[in-house]
Amino acid sequence: MNQEKTKTALISGIAGQDGSYLAELLLNKGYDVHGIIRWDSVFLTERIDHLYKDPHIHGVRLHLHYGDMTDTGSIERLIKEIKPDEIYHLAAMSHVRVSFDMPEYTCNTDALGTLRILEAIKNSGLPIKFYMAASSEMFGSSPPPQNEKTPFHPRSPYACAKVFSYHITRLYREAYNIFACNGILFNHEGTRRGPTFVTRKITRGVASIKAGLDEKLYMGNLEAKRDWGLTQEYVVVMHLMLQQEKADDYVIATGESHSVKEFLEKAFNYAGLGDWQKYVETDPRYFRPAEAENLVGDISKAKEKLNWQPKIKFDELIKIMIDADFRKLKLTPPGEGDKILKEKFSDKWWKVD
Repeated sequence: MNQEKTKTALISGIAGQDGSYLAELLLNKGYDVHGIIRWDSVFLTERIDHLYKDPHIHGVRLHLHYGDMTDTGSIERLIKEIKPDEIYHLAAMSHVRVSFDMPEYTCNTDALGTLRILEAIKNSGLPIKFYMAASSEMFGSSPPPQNEKTPFHPRSPYACAKVFSYHITRLYREAYNIFACNGILFNHEGTRRGPTFVTRKITRGVASIKAGLDEKLYMGNLEAKRDWGLTQEYVVVMHLMLQQEKADDYVIATGESHSVKEFLEKAFNYAGLGDWQKYVETDPRYFRPAEAENLVGDISKAKEKLNWQPKIKFDELIKIMIDADFRKLKLTPPGEGDKILKEKFSDKWWKVD
């Protein structure tokens, strides 16, 4: 009886929030997983440390490689050596506010980085399936709800770079018959989210105030509205897109829009701190020169074509993140978030179906 060939995946940005969960998912599906990490004088692999094993051990299926989206040679070399079946391109300078301070670097990494990978796939001649992490920020000031047919009106250098990546991915699909998909993911958060992103900044700040370590939380625009979901659910759809017969582009979201102010109110109440306004002050340095005011996704296509819809919505996401940040500071969490995860995803999140 012929044994099915083990699939090989290459993940750019494996050490990030999405990359770490995706690596976990693929390893549990039996993949050999290769990840690209940037060189640094300190290790920045905390999110995947629990997956890492000494490469000298027989049968290790997670392999890390140094590379960079601004270095064409390293990308071409890795694809040539690894010969992946699937590439998940997640690496990016993904902080929207910082992209205004570093627009050239953002575009070189996020826009041209995608082009470099696609060129390497084309030149390799291999039947590689490609996933590109697009973003809801591409919609910018286009009125909600936004779907796959909504015009893009980007409001940041990051969003502009992602619009280029989206279109170059479609072009290579149509011009060179590459199996290439764009996942237009709306905001997805979780316990591995970086502390400078607004949701984690809030939940981490709430825990710190509860522990008596801080007195204030300094924020930017509180009126901006976003569609927030749980990261684990979204990486499941990344994989699902590359298992379809035909490559296509999909909006992935919850279909709900909530303001930063709502997030603050829910988080402080759940933590037992009461009125959030006693603890929060605005700081002009956190405002963006241009803002996407209201992003909310229409996932009708994903429901119909992929048979997917999220289980976790806004209130539950906040509870999950607060519980985790309480534990990090040795506080006893309220516990509802942990209960939600256990009820909806059994003991393993990748059992989402």
